[in-house]
Amino acid sequence: MSRYDEEAIEKFRLSGKILRETREEMRSFVREDMPIIEVCEKAEELIRRKGGKPAFPCNVSINEVAAHYTSPPNDGHRIPEKAIVKVDIGVHVDGYVTDTAFTVCFDPAYASMQAAAEHALNAAVDSIHSGMPTSKIGEIIEKSIRNRGFKPISNLTGHSVGRYLIHAGTSIPNVTQLSFTKVQAGEVYAIEPFVTMHDAIGRVEDGSDITIFRLVKAKSVKNPYARKLLEHIEDNFRTLPFAERWLKGIVPADQYRDAFNELYKSKVLMGYPVFIEASRKPVAQSEHTVLITENGCEVLT
Repeated sequence: MSRYDEEAIEKFRLSGKILRETREEMRSFVREDMPIIEVCEKAEELIRRKGGKPAFPCNVSINEVAAHYTSPPNDGHRIPEKAIVKVDIGVHVDGYVTDTAFTVCFDPAYASMQAAAEHALNAAVDSIHSGMPTSKIGEIIEKSIRNRGFKPISNLTGHSVGRYLIHAGTSIPNVTQLSFTKVQAGEVYAIEPFVTMHDAIGRVEDGSDITIFRLVKAKSVKNPYARKLLEHIEDNFRTLPFAERWLKGIVPADQYRDAFNELYKSKVLMGYPVFIEASRKPVAQSEHTVLITENGCEVLT
């Protein structure tokens, strides 16, 4: 039995369509030496213009950074020359989330690693169907990556998505592992192989940067500006991740830092550390969101 009714599935489809169009426009937009904030704001603006809302801040993760970097306010960083750049974007329509990512190579040396990520994604999409164990999907992804001379990132996974939920409880591994969980018709999953060099450690660790945040639990705070920020976050993002860029102008600029820090220190908000490949080797990523059907899947993105 489908987890979602037809109206919900149509919202997933619209979310995926907006995301697919945005991704294809962004592929040709990203350039060497471009300010990272320009990439983030362009992707988020396209999503809004097409009638969706960003499900999370646009991630622009460069070289050994695998995930979770978005531009903070006034970010001065640029895309380096000869970089490998992952752009990960999400859309929601009435809370129904889809998620996609692509990799841009500015160094031909990384092209085969990028191709391995896309090949592994396609292999998973081609074989997935209702009743399939998640462990089997991980095995297909890992074999596909290793057959091309690369290594999967073992501690990053795909994930089920839901309403106002990016990680809705079930993981899709990128390596072979024991699991009795099966995907079922009507469920929606983001499949996202992460690939690195064969001589890399093949795991990510937390970096020191935190640029993406999420509401964990609303509680009473003393600072009136912190209260105003919290109300805005609850009303606009609910449980979805957000960037500090999105809070501009909500409270006076001279009050913002104290207000935000109060929310963070009182654990009203949590932060997502940037993920970095442990041996500092470059990483490629490819991602689609799919709706599981009895005999296969429908690619939403």
